[in-house]
Amino acid sequence: MSIEENLNSIEADLNGKKVVLVAVSKTKPVEDIQTAYNAGIRDFGENKVQELMGKESELPKDIRWHLIGHLQRNKVKYIVGKVYLIHSLDSIRLLNELEKHYSAEGLIANTLVQINIGREESKTGIYVENLESLIEACENCTSVKVRGLMAVIPQGDEESCRYYFKEMKSIFDKLKERKFKNISMNVLSMGMTHDYKIAVEEGATLVRIGEGIFGKRNYNK
Repeated sequence: MSIEENLNSIEADLNGKKVVLVAVSKTKPVEDIQTAYNAGIRDFGENKVQELMGKESELPKDIRWHLIGHLQRNKVKYIVGKVYLIHSLDSIRLLNELEKHYSAEGLIANTLVQINIGREESKTGIYVENLESLIEACENCTSVKVRGLMAVIPQGDEESCRYYFKEMKSIFDKLKERKFKNISMNVLSMGMTHDYKIAVEEGATLVRIGEGIFGKRNYNK
């Protein structure tokens, strides 16, 4: 199917639910992003800072860019003022780097705390038991705001997916009941091409879909 047909199918699945659709455009050409943009999409996700910057300069300025991949501390300086939401805050060291560079420019870094809910060594994200210390550090910042949580769950069957999505929703809800400085629980970013329907049923407010919109990725380019 075409990009437009894929988007129509996904929007039918979401069926009017208040869920933000982020089109994950990593490895995809500017032309494909423009096609999705012309179909009404304004939120696009990239994994790598360099790729995001190259595309950002060639595309409409009202696109909301989401950095969904691991953010290296030495790359923070390049994204200041260019990224709408950083999904991958996962350490106090990265928090401090964001605070330093955004403060210097008088800007706010809007972030999500990435939780490694499946405790997978191959994935980044903070373990749940380290969440409180990161939250405490966030409360001491002036230029970093936490807007919610993000997770990339382990691959598995529907029962496994539901388990991890429920775990994330539980953490999200418990944090939402508490009062923090610089922290609000507005965004729960979870669910991708193969499991977004389940994620939405379990409470996701944002889904990240790439192959389901653009087709298979070409990592050889």
